[in-house]
Amino acid sequence: MRVALFGATGGVGAALLDLLAENEGVGAIYAGSRSSVIAERPKITPFQFDITREETIADAAACMSGGGPLDLVLVTTGVLHEGSMQPEKTWRDFSADSFVHAFAVNATGPALIAKHMLPLLARDRKAVFAALSARVGSIEDNRLGGWASYRASKAALHQIVRTCAIELARQRKQAICVALHPGTVDTDLSKPFQRGVAVEKLFTPAYSAERLLSVIDGLTPADSGNAFAWDGARIPF
Repeated sequence: MRVALFGATGGVGAALLDLLAENEGVGAIYAGSRSSVIAERPKITPFQFDITREETIADAAACMSGGGPLDLVLVTTGVLHEGSMQPEKTWRDFSADSFVHAFAVNATGPALIAKHMLPLLARDRKAVFAALSARVGSIEDNRLGGWASYRASKAALHQIVRTCAIELARQRKQAICVALHPGTVDTDLSKPFQRGVAVEKLFTPAYSAERLLSVIDGLTPADSGNAFAWDGARIPF
């Protein structure tokens, strides 16, 4: 099994890298981040990329293309807050800069990764492209309001996943393209917003990563184009 992981040094991404590296069925892992990834195991090949710069994604894909087809591509990047960018409580907080940045990282970036990585998926067996999303990206499930730029960018990611899945099915019958919700994970992304989260609903990165890989293992081509939570439940768009 050959894997490409975009976002290998984040909370969930690092936990996924650890689990995949320990899996004897995984033969090679391309592990990418904005900073250097330490290749502690021979099966890990590190690379650097910037999700807002397509040329770095294209360069990564070019490096992987000579090694054989990929069985799994994981995109674990995302932004909720950064510097002055904070989740909006009201429409009065809307900022063009926040919307642009949220879409660049949460939607456009994964779309460009899909552009360059979907052609590298295996044709003769199950192969999965999975991008981390969030339950709040569900339009149907939005009953609280707020967090408009984050919600909208994740909803856009869901549409990108659905669109790619339709095209992918014409080329690779066993391939799967999905969005995955990791739950509320104890990482820097969620830390400012954990106060109201029940202890049993706040996951460690290791637990979330284990659940996500379990969900991926159970996916079939009929699931392609949809979003799934850490427990395997389908999230409505």
